[in-house]
This record gives sequence, C-alpha cells and structure tokens, in this order.
Amino acid sequence: MEPYTISRRDASLAGLKEVASPPVDAVPLDDVDLRLLTLLSRDARTSQRQLARLLGVSAPTVGERVARLERSGVIRGYSVQLDWEALGYGVRVYLSVTAGDGFDVAEILKSIWAIPEVEDVTIVTGSMDMVVRIRVRDHAHLRALLLDHVWQIPGMQRTETHIAMAEMPAKDFASGLLERMCDPDRAGPGGG
Repeated sequence: MEPYTISRRDASLAGLKEVASPPVDAVPLDDVDLRLLTLLSRDARTSQRQLARLLGVSAPTVGERVARLERSGVIRGYSVQLDWEALGYGVRVYLSVTAGDGFDVAEILKSIWAIPEVEDVTIVTGSMDMVVRIRVRDHAHLRALLLDHVWQIPGMQRTETHIAMAEMPAKDFASGLLERMCDPDRAGPGGG
C-alpha cells in the first residue's frame, strides 16, 4: 500500500484555514429567543418596550436576551440595507475562480477580498475554487475591474464571468427561516 501524499493541488488549499471564517457551534435558543430574532429581523429598530409587549415579557428581559444573543454571536450587528442600483452599482456579477496548480488559494482569496467591488467570496468544492459576487456600474467598469485588478492577481488560472440578468425581489430570508424554526411541525426534512 502506497503512503498518502499531498499533491501540489491539495497543498495549495492548506492556507484556507487561516483566512476562512471559522465554524461556529449552534447556540441553544428557546421559543422567546426565536420570536425575538424574528421580530428584530423584520425591523431591527423596534424598541425594547415594543418587543416586550409583542413577546409578553418585560423590557429588561428583552434587553438581557438581546445582550446575550449579541455576546453569543447570534446577533452579529445591525446594518442598513442599501439599494445598490439606486447608487449606480446595479450590475451584479458572479465570477467563478480557479487557481493555478501550486498557488496558494488563500493568497488569491485575500487579494480578491481586498477589491472594493467584491460583495462576498465563497470557497466551493468541485471544478472551481471559489465564487465571487461583485457589484459594478456597467460593462466598462466590469472590463476594467477584470483587466486591471482580478486578472493581475498571481495564481489566477481561470475565471468565468456570469452577469445577472434579473433578480427576484429581496426575500425576508431571516424571518421566514426563524418562523420555521419556531414551529417544529413546519421544519420539514432534517428538523428545524
């Protein structure tokens, strides 16, 4: 039996552990926590007093629960949702990236992540190494971004560009999934 050896392709993935988000253990939540998260996901500016009334608990209880959910990392922050089209960045592009053999995928990922137009980067399995979501103004902006920045990153073997032609309206993903988690009968395959 031959000993296991790491190929050059496998070795190029070794640095991902240092740059990828670490896995997180699930935080135990009760029904009140889930209902609280559902309400906050719909409107994070709802007052503690109003949340308390809707949940049937006291305002200090809401404050304590929100603080605990923030400390545990369940609530990672509060933000504003921007309409990028209204700001002139209406073209969404998905870029699949394949690294060259022997190149450190983590270094490529860090270089891509530093580009301001990059919304997110996901490491994937299969024939490519990552999928990058980008926001640009127009075709000329995309061309310049690829030629001047993306394709200048050492180790880029191949990219494939997918321009979004249409999108569904924004979905309230968080409250929909949280509501399902609150109702075990609706959880479907695999539980809540």
